[in-house]
Amino acid sequence: MVINTGFHIFLLLMMIIGSIIAIFSKKLISSLVSLGTVGMLLSIYFLILSAPDIAITQLVVEILALIILLSAITGRDVTADMTSSKVYALFFIFIFLISIFTFVSSFYFIFPEFGNSNMRVGEKYLYLAPTKLKVANVVTAIVLDFRGYDTIGEATVIFTAIIGVMVLLRKKGKKDE
Repeated sequence: MVINTGFHIFLLLMMIIGSIIAIFSKKLISSLVSLGTVGMLLSIYFLILSAPDIAITQLVVEILALIILLSAITGRDVTADMTSSKVYALFFIFIFLISIFTFVSSFYFIFPEFGNSNMRVGEKYLYLAPTKLKVANVVTAIVLDFRGYDTIGEATVIFTAIIGVMVLLRKKGKKDE
């Protein structure tokens, strides 16, 4: 996938800006929205790096984390003061629309013509797995050998999500026996 370096830098800068806003925001809901934006941009970045399985996992974990955190802070003040933040809201909506348009328009030139095969990498894996690795189960060979880094990434994201849920759902202190 050929995406120019400027788009990589743009996504990374947007993630850094979103992280800074999340850290220094005075309202929890603004911080949560900025954190969600960073997670969604990270999912788009995984897609650009040709790791759609990690992008889907990141997206699911991000949505679940946002729902859990939003429900955790609902009892607090979650009202937004729109009088001072209309300019910022319009600015971020404009940036979001520009980035979505750039993202969608860049994929128009990447996809093959209608009817042509898009399985160049898959054909290589299927051809090399039995001969190079000398295994009978091609799917396991692809998951563990050719796509090992993706598998480790998925396992790390899922493990982190499980630990986060355990931390959120733990009871405060231990019961006396």
